[in-house]
Amino acid sequence: MSFWDIVWFIFITFAFVAYLMVMFSIITDLFRDREESGVMKAVWIVALIFLPLITSLVYLIVRGKGMSERSAQTAQAVKQQQDAYIREVAGKATPADQIAQARAMLDAGVINQTEFERLKDKALV
Repeated sequence: MSFWDIVWFIFITFAFVAYLMVMFSIITDLFRDREESGVMKAVWIVALIFLPLITSLVYLIVRGKGMSERSAQTAQAVKQQQDAYIREVAGKATPADQIAQARAMLDAGVINQTEFERLKDKALV
């Protein structure tokens, strides 16, 4: 094996991995698109199977702008869901609520006066 055989192998491997990434992003975009009919999705998939290079180039040219818009919409939706989850888990307890909860624990005997003072100081910071 010569040096150029190794370089050629690396180049072909890179091209193949890039091709697979394009194919997966096209298939993902097809299933993400709610406006495309099921029949058209099937036509695109069959075309990708039998004429993969031509079909992927045509898809990227014809629907490339829509791909980026759908990807941005999905990313925005994921961010909104994540933010909503974080707000839900973190809660919106005000310092007064935290002190009231600490007072309830003190009255119930769960914590002592020193721990209550520490929680109160933490809530006010």
